[in-house]
Amino acid sequence: MQTNFTLAQLADPDVAESEKILRTCVHCGFCTATCPTYVLLGDELDSPRGRIYLIKDMLENDRPASAQVVKHIDRCLSCLSCMTTCPSGVHYMHLVDHARTHIERTYRRPLFDRLLRALFAWLLPVPWRFRLALIGAWFARPFAKLFPGRLGAMLALAPAAIPTASRCDLPQTFPAEGPRRARAALMNGCAQQVLAPEINEATIRLLTRHGVEVVVAEGAGCCGALTHHMGKEAPALASAKANVAAWTRELEGEGLDAVIINASGCGTTVKDYGFMLREDADWADPAARISELTKDISEFMAERGLAAPTAAPTAAPSLTVAYHAACSLQHGQKVTAPPKQLLAAAGFQIREVPEGHLCCGSAGTYNLLQPEIARRLRDRKVANIESTAPDVIATGNIGCMTQIASGSRIPILHTVELLDWATGGPLPRALAGRVQAGVEMPAAAAEQVRASRP
Repeated sequence: MQTNFTLAQLADPDVAESEKILRTCVHCGFCTATCPTYVLLGDELDSPRGRIYLIKDMLENDRPASAQVVKHIDRCLSCLSCMTTCPSGVHYMHLVDHARTHIERTYRRPLFDRLLRALFAWLLPVPWRFRLALIGAWFARPFAKLFPGRLGAMLALAPAAIPTASRCDLPQTFPAEGPRRARAALMNGCAQQVLAPEINEATIRLLTRHGVEVVVAEGAGCCGALTHHMGKEAPALASAKANVAAWTRELEGEGLDAVIINASGCGTTVKDYGFMLREDADWADPAARISELTKDISEFMAERGLAAPTAAPTAAPSLTVAYHAACSLQHGQKVTAPPKQLLAAAGFQIREVPEGHLCCGSAGTYNLLQPEIARRLRDRKVANIESTAPDVIATGNIGCMTQIASGSRIPILHTVELLDWATGGPLPRALAGRVQAGVEMPAAAAEQVRASRP
């Protein structure tokens, strides 16, 4: 794509980066076939190619965002399916992130939108605030259908029960069982520790069982993705710096072999810290080091292999699992095989989900800000999942879990909960009453697990 930025414009490193991305695009249109909003709406401006034209025009002419630009950029899920499809290697993620920052700086949204976005940015990244909000939403949840649009969507997504906080999310170190083979920092996140604290608990059990010392670092918190994808650059970078500082202290102290992420939406952002802080002389190098150390829990475990079950009475039976590949994992991080390989090695029967490349509609705060499109994507995803007739759904992102669970009665678990159970952990809460905890793993599956050991 030909561009016409001035030298003065290109002096801005963000503009210079976007100009490089724009020039990579060759207008081929392959991205339209895999873009969820284009598949649903059929509007060229709701495709990556259409949005690229809008962004180019806005940035090249150095003009404030228009209502039309905002409408179509807001409809983008940042699922990054287009990046998987693109034969030219267009880095759409960095381009649309820049566009969102430009929108936030130059466009005045309607009052309700401004208040709602400010509320999300203040509420969701801070666990105690989010927990209090969910308690309030619990009382209003029975009346969700009486509330219009986004307010109703927010209440409908509120959980029917709010788990108690887990002590594992407090800063501390969990020693490895047996000889220490590695040391890793676990990002305990923000919304996830409120909605499903059992995910972090299962992750810690799985890692320590495999000889990994796990540290929940003092000062680490929200990854910044929620604010980053709303174009709120300052709080997003503040979150990134806080995490980089916390993990760097551990790295320079007792050392780290990895920073483990078990929410793939967070993982995509943390792996991008090196880019986000590239122009900050004080933070560029440590941020790049942290990004290089960051691994999804499935990546980390796949490198090491699963141990054989340590407690036969709690070993997992051979359940049929529909694996939902979270967009942030398969498109954002290009991690596709490890989760399925681990689940198969643990004795589960894996079912591929039709249209697995399409987003479920969660996308951070998307299902709250664009509830109608999100609902349609959820229903399409649920129909595809249920067509495989699984016993359970597995995925690697809390947002996907919440979104899919709002449209299906099939139990949905984080991949790590199943792996923990299969290697000696407790029966996952979501399967209580559905599966007999005392059923032993079939001999063939157990042998497969043993064979996967390093």
